[in-house]
Amino acid sequence: MKEARTRIENIPSILWGDKSDSVYIYVHGSKSNKEEARAFAGKASQNGHQVLSFDLPEHGDRMDNNYPCVVWNGVKDLEIIGQYVQQNWNDVRLFGNSIGAYFSLITYKVFPLRKCLFLSPILDMERLIQNMMKWFSISEQELAEKREIPTPMGETLSWKYYCYAKENPVEKWCVPTAILYGSKDTLTEQIVVENFSKRFNCDLTVMDGGEHWFRDGRQLGFLGQWLDAHI
Repeated sequence: MKEARTRIENIPSILWGDKSDSVYIYVHGSKSNKEEARAFAGKASQNGHQVLSFDLPEHGDRMDNNYPCVVWNGVKDLEIIGQYVQQNWNDVRLFGNSIGAYFSLITYKVFPLRKCLFLSPILDMERLIQNMMKWFSISEQELAEKREIPTPMGETLSWKYYCYAKENPVEKWCVPTAILYGSKDTLTEQIVVENFSKRFNCDLTVMDGGEHWFRDGRQLGFLGQWLDAHI
C-alpha cells in the first residue's frame, strides 16, 4: 500500500493507497496520531478508496506546537483538510474516532460527505464535561471562577471549552452514518449514542463488553469485521 507523507497548510498528513476518485478523511482520537490510520487504510485501499490522515493539534508531529487541541482549533484544521479533499476528490467519506468524531460533527455538518463511519464517538461534549465535573466534584461556579481545572484522568476542564460545547450542540447531521460503540464505554453513555442514532437514522452496532478504546484482540477483531462490512 502506498504511503505519501505531506503537509497540508503545515498540517502533517499521510495519503494512503493508490490513486482513486474516492477518499476517506481519517480523524484520529485523543493520544493518537495520523499513523493510527494504517490498518483502516489497508482495508479501505482494498475497496478502492484512498485515505487521508493527519495529526490533530498537540498530537503526532505537532506535540511541540504551541497550538492546543481544543475544539475551535480542531474545527479550523478539519476545515482546511475538507477544502483540500474537495479540490482533489469527487467522492469524499469520513472516519472519526472518539474526539475526532466530535470535531467532525461540528465541522462537517453541511459538508458533502458520501458516507461516515464513527468509532466510539463523543456525541455530546456538554454532557461529557458535566459528567466529568460530577466525577471530580467540580461545580460550574468553581470552573467559571478558575477557568481551567486539571483532573486526575489527565484532562483539563476548561470553562471556555464548556461554554463552546453548550453554545454549539450537534443539531444537524445528514450523512449516512454507521457507528460502532462498546457497551462499557465510560465517556459516552449508551442512551446518548442510541438517541443520536435514532435522531439521525444511523446504523448502530453495540459490542457487548467493548470499551471506549478498542485495544485487545477480541475488540480489534470485532472492529475489523465491522469495518469489512461497512467500508
